[in-house]
Amino acid sequence: MKRNYYLISLIFLIFFAISFLTNILGSINPNVSDSYSLTGTMTGMLPFSFFIAYGLMSIPAGMIIQKYQEKRSLTVAWILSFGGALLFSLFPVFPVFLFSLFMIGCGMAIMQVAIYPLLRVAGGEEHFAFNSVIAQLVFGAASFLSPFVYSYLVLGLGNMAATNDKLIKFVSTMTPPDLPWVSIYLLFTLISLLMVLIIVTTRFPKVELKAEEVVGAWKTHVELFKQKKVIAFFFGIFCYVGTEQGIANWISEFLRTYHGLTPEIEGARTVGLFWGMMTVGCFLGLALLKVIDSKIVLRIFTLAGLIILTFTLFGGAGFALFGFPA
Repeated sequence: MKRNYYLISLIFLIFFAISFLTNILGSINPNVSDSYSLTGTMTGMLPFSFFIAYGLMSIPAGMIIQKYQEKRSLTVAWILSFGGALLFSLFPVFPVFLFSLFMIGCGMAIMQVAIYPLLRVAGGEEHFAFNSVIAQLVFGAASFLSPFVYSYLVLGLGNMAATNDKLIKFVSTMTPPDLPWVSIYLLFTLISLLMVLIIVTTRFPKVELKAEEVVGAWKTHVELFKQKKVIAFFFGIFCYVGTEQGIANWISEFLRTYHGLTPEIEGARTVGLFWGMMTVGCFLGLALLKVIDSKIVLRIFTLAGLIILTFTLFGGAGFALFGFPA
């Protein structure tokens, strides 16, 4: 099949938007906690409400995509994201926030299941590995940028008397004065709406799923989870993602609680650098795997990560600002 450069660009844009919406939570956690007077346990419910949607929707998402195809599935996914973001923008109370996180999470889960087979077809089988790497670069760039956008909005809205920024003044007309961080959800609403419009007006190719991409019946999944190797891989990924997202979501709160640093400045910057260095690490890992066995790479960097995280948690503020991105 001839490469569809427009569709490839759209897929990269979807990767960017997914990452931008997904990885902002770590930056806004302290603001949410303050605004709703949350305990540590309740603050922990924020990422749970979002990521539990991935666990609940991943297998059903595959079934939905097989039945309704990629275009309809992506449209529904972005409508879910739009609905969740708009709902919270209109009713910025804590229960609605949790529900909106779940809605957005469901949309993101559907998108992530749909996007890779579509990328393979749009970009060509022979270019899939290269396109996947570029997609990860785009994903990382959005994760890096989103905390800085949040910082720009919140700091600007918090200092309205001294700003001449027309965008900030416009956003302030739709943002509760005591909840400036809600402005990021206005942006999410706009992004999601634009993505719906773009996808609806785009012609998608028919995706022929490969054998390993086809989602089987529920009985098949039950049989898979009876295999020890599948369970081992499941818990390995579970632990990795839990560690990655757990660190990212608590960086800003940790820096504030233990070092007195500002979530909107040092916190947002450190979260952005964390995701930026994650992207750098992906490319470094790809290079190392060309010359070193994967088990050795895993052992070295798992040990290095453990040592750096230990010094980050128990060291001073300067090391924490360096250690989290490292």
